[in-house]
Order: sequence, then structure tokens, then C-alpha cells
Amino acid sequence: MRQLVNHLVGIIHVFAALLSDRTPPRSAADHLGDSPKDAYRDSAEALQAVFDQPGVLERTYHGPLGAATGAERLQIRLYDLLAHGWDLAQATGQPGEPPDDLAEQALAFAQTQLSEQDRNARFAPAQFVTSDAPAIERLVAFLGRSVDTHR
Repeated sequence: MRQLVNHLVGIIHVFAALLSDRTPPRSAADHLGDSPKDAYRDSAEALQAVFDQPGVLERTYHGPLGAATGAERLQIRLYDLLAHGWDLAQATGQPGEPPDDLAEQALAFAQTQLSEQDRNARFAPAQFVTSDAPAIERLVAFLGRSVDTHR
């Protein structure tokens, strides 16, 4: 779990840097220190401060995966955080059920951004899940995670 939370904090720092025209941190670094909880909270607050800047959603930012507006980067953060939150819930045996409309929004955006050809090494092929599955399960299956449909 520490590795997953470290990844989340690192990616939050990368997004904050991209939206602030700063050099992103190394992804392999330890971003948690002695307090993963504090590191996560501090990184989230820093990203919120960046998104609070005037014009950030309309501006186009260039990064390792191409160009995207601030609004698109926010949508990317949304589906990434929802998917990793689901991962964490699965790993710890806790319910991971965000609001259905939020997961639906994230799924719709991800489907417009990621075709089978665009997945590169970032995502596994989409996995099967029934069309009546909860939105979070349809999202994570689209992002390449196996979903246990025998609950």
C-alpha cells in the first residue's frame, strides 16, 4: 500500500508541477517520508492551490504524454484517483464506491481519451464487465483491471 500511496503523491506532484511550469519530481523518489497521511494531504492541497489559479483550466500544458488543457488534466486526475482508490479499497477489503455520477463522468472522459491503440504501456487492455455493473467497476475494467463479477 505504501508503494501505491507513494505513486499517488508523486503523480499529484507531477500534475502540480506541469500546471505550474515547474520541473516534475522524479517518479522513483520517496514522496511520503515518515507520514504518508501528511504527504498525501499536503500534495492534494498543493494541487488544489494550482487548480485555484485563474485560467488554469483553459490553458494548454505540455507534458511527457502530450498536450492537454487544465480541464483535461483535471479529468485525468479524476479517473486516476478513482481507479487507484478502487485499487486501495480492493487491497484492504473495504468498499470502494464513489458517487456513481462521478465515476460515470470519469469513464466517459477516459473512453474519449484512450483508444486501444493509445494505451501504450500505461494501461492494460480493457477487461470484460457487464454493462449493468457499477460505474466504478466499468471504469476500472476499461482501464485494464480485472473485476470480480462473482460477488
